[in-house]
Amino acid sequence: MQVCHRFLAGPALVLLVACSGEEAAVDPGTGGGVNTGGTGNAATSAGGSGGSGASSAAGGAATGGSSGSTATGGGPGAGGAITGGSGGTPSTGGGGASGGDGNQAGAAGSAGGGSGGFPPNDRSAAAVCARWNADRADLSEGTWSGSVAACDPGDISAEGRANALKLYNLYRWLADLPPVTTDPERDRLAQACALLMEANDALSHDPPMSWACWTEDGDEGASSSNISSGPGVRSADAYMIDNGNPTTIGHRRWILSNSLGPIGLGSTATGASCMQNLGGQGDAGKPWMAWPPPGNVPLQAFAPSGRSSLDDTGWTVQSDGINLQGASVTVTSDGENLPVTVTQLLDRYGARYALRFNPDGWETEAGRTYSVSVTGIQTEISYDVSVVDCAP
Repeated sequence: MQVCHRFLAGPALVLLVACSGEEAAVDPGTGGGVNTGGTGNAATSAGGSGGSGASSAAGGAATGGSSGSTATGGGPGAGGAITGGSGGTPSTGGGGASGGDGNQAGAAGSAGGGSGGFPPNDRSAAAVCARWNADRADLSEGTWSGSVAACDPGDISAEGRANALKLYNLYRWLADLPPVTTDPERDRLAQACALLMEANDALSHDPPMSWACWTEDGDEGASSSNISSGPGVRSADAYMIDNGNPTTIGHRRWILSNSLGPIGLGSTATGASCMQNLGGQGDAGKPWMAWPPPGNVPLQAFAPSGRSSLDDTGWTVQSDGINLQGASVTVTSDGENLPVTVTQLLDRYGARYALRFNPDGWETEAGRTYSVSVTGIQTEISYDVSVVDCAP
């Protein structure tokens, strides 16, 4: 499976491209975030799927049903709290929804990205393993309603989009970053992008108009997305390992970006997919992000697809404000110094600065804590990674 991403370079924010090849896999249900309610009296909207967050109906308190059921809103005015749809795991959504006014049917809200009923700040070994396994219990890709023959982008079914979104939010939760939601317009562009990649059996951020099924929507989606020759759920893991991108690790950096969200997710279920991520409005405000992150981390996150591992592609540190150029990295465990090879990464892939470091002659093991120090820079960074075996 090949994956490609874009990055922002230079003061003019020029878009550039990098691609890699890799395999992947995915998960089930987390609750809804803040959604925009529809308008009207007693309006209805589709319930949430697999716990990825019920879309809100108009006004009042709205309750998501299980996949395929409906949620009925109350009267007009400010919306109440939203409960995420049922899925493979508990999936109570966070956030409220604003109600509308008037007498028209309520519109579907964006897909939620809450914490799925897990305490958001509990990152004990038990809690990390519980969420890792629960959020990955259902890795189904869903079904695609489109057609290459008819150049119809269609849509990916609710569970396919929900499962991909849950993986992205699982990774962001492990990194102590806020969840993201999907946006219907971004989903539409990502879906048109996925059709374009599927129809031409190729990947490009600048597809020529001569390509089969070329549209302005597909072109716009391609220019603002991570793109993959694999389906949406599997691609989430592939982006995090990011095999074949030794100078950028750009897919991973976008997923861990302060500015990510909302995103768009499009897939053809068995073929290509796109993750629309440029131009995000997120503002997590973290001074730096690392992968693997500080705290308890599942051993299974180091090679989620069972192929390339983080030890192969590199551990990373990224920052929007700390210049990592010229940094030195040391890793110790149980008092032993573990040698690493440090590589400066190109700027502006999801974060302005970044570096990677690869184990030199050792492999990550469960049950060990790795102390990382990044020195030789104006603001030095240190953190501990405790690796836990989350095999069910």
